[in-house]
Amino acid sequence: MKRALTLIAVTGLIAGCGGEQYQDLRQFVKESGANMRGRVEPLPEVKPYEPFSYDAFELPDPFKPRAGQSADKALGGGAGPAPDMNRRKEALEGYPLESLKMVGTLQDKTKKMFALIKTPDNNIYQVKGGNYLGQNFGVISMITETSITLKEVIQDTAGVWTERTSSLQLLDEEESKK
Repeated sequence: MKRALTLIAVTGLIAGCGGEQYQDLRQFVKESGANMRGRVEPLPEVKPYEPFSYDAFELPDPFKPRAGQSADKALGGGAGPAPDMNRRKEALEGYPLESLKMVGTLQDKTKKMFALIKTPDNNIYQVKGGNYLGQNFGVISMITETSITLKEVIQDTAGVWTERTSSLQLLDEEESKK
């Protein structure tokens, strides 16, 4: 009991001592927060759903041969030098020709030339004449110490396949480090 009375007396003494010391600070905090109110931005207006009616059924399907063409003709049959669509694709046909870089050449004992091609993901491939490069069915026709010449087959808007010659030039040392 004596202990409880001592504890109550000490608590009252501590509470009595700290009453007036920070009263001005407490008053300032009450007054400064009285006029402030949080502002929440209103939610954006939800637009009602408007259904879309697809009316392009009468337009030609871009994945089917054009009217007046058979499936063989659309793939190039009779319309110029068409690529072999049934051929298995090579690894370097997945990259645009502009992104491939020739970084070197090799020559074997029979004097056959090979080229080293660097892809955008920094892999190096060894290619020879007859290999395919790029996305336009480009087949390597000649490899020299400084360039690769290839024949690409491209299709124009009328569906006619045409052949063009492209080349990759050997990069100098500074460009190959990039």
